Amino acid sequence: MIPDALSALLSSTQGQRDATWEGRSLLVINDEWGELILSRQGGHLLHYAPAGDRGWLWTTSTPKAPPEALRGGVPLCWPWFAEPEDGNGPMHGVARTADWRIDAIDEDVEGGVEIHLSPETQLHDMLSPRLVIHANAQRLAMELVTEHIGETPVRLTQALHAYFAVPDTHQCRIEGLGGARYLDKLADYAEAEQNGVLGVRGALDRIHHSSRPLVLDDGHRRLRIAKQGSDSSVVWHPGDKLPTDIPDRERLNFICIEPACTRLDPVWLAPGAQHVLSMHVSLEPSAQE
Repeated sequence: MIPDALSALLSSTQGQRDATWEGRSLLVINDEWGELILSRQGGHLLHYAPAGDRGWLWTTSTPKAPPEALRGGVPLCWPWFAEPEDGNGPMHGVARTADWRIDAIDEDVEGGVEIHLSPETQLHDMLSPRLVIHANAQRLAMELVTEHIGETPVRLTQALHAYFAVPDTHQCRIEGLGGARYLDKLADYAEAEQNGVLGVRGALDRIHHSSRPLVLDDGHRRLRIAKQGSDSSVVWHPGDKLPTDIPDRERLNFICIEPACTRLDPVWLAPGAQHVLSMHVSLEPSAQE
């Protein structure tokens, strides 16, 4: 689900072109395999839809103006997740508000596109990120690669903060977290264990200690969300206390399921090393198929 203005850009696009929306520079793709919209601010994927589908990601219709972060799609939380440990810096890091450049657009091996991005300026003294997006008619995959270019070990936390589009958040079921321990951020990080399938009935902000693939069942389709380089799965929804950039009419149109490296599984990178956080999303057959 995306704003009408983005839908209009897609309707007027054949193949690939550059466009602008709400002060942001976009790459818009409307091809035989499907659709994609990418903002250069934040290296931010706003929309992906395989051919014949309305889209797997939600983006708010009332975004904050740059340089503020845009809510929806898949923001990049890097080089820290949530609050910085030293208290200095913005929530969820600097990558999601930085300007990124598109280094290459290649044909994907399965008939879609492969997009390579890197920041326009250096974002960290010792860490250098780059992003690779693979999109085709069957799947969406993202790889956030971090290289250590310094001389001393560095602690890294991060997330691919995906907002998945759903008809009604309260009808969603998230499978694959049964038995996983989690920290409940709404209860001062109290620890508990997930019992069976996770449903959403109100505000939710949990960090699950799990590396397993998950399935988001929204009652109409089942999305399989697999990952690598992560032992944390974050599930978030604000409930009725909405941030100012989410209209009330859209409050039940998304759920965040995020492959992440958090306080449960921080990454220590040695000089010369690299780490890859990846997410792979595809359709899961329904039980009737």
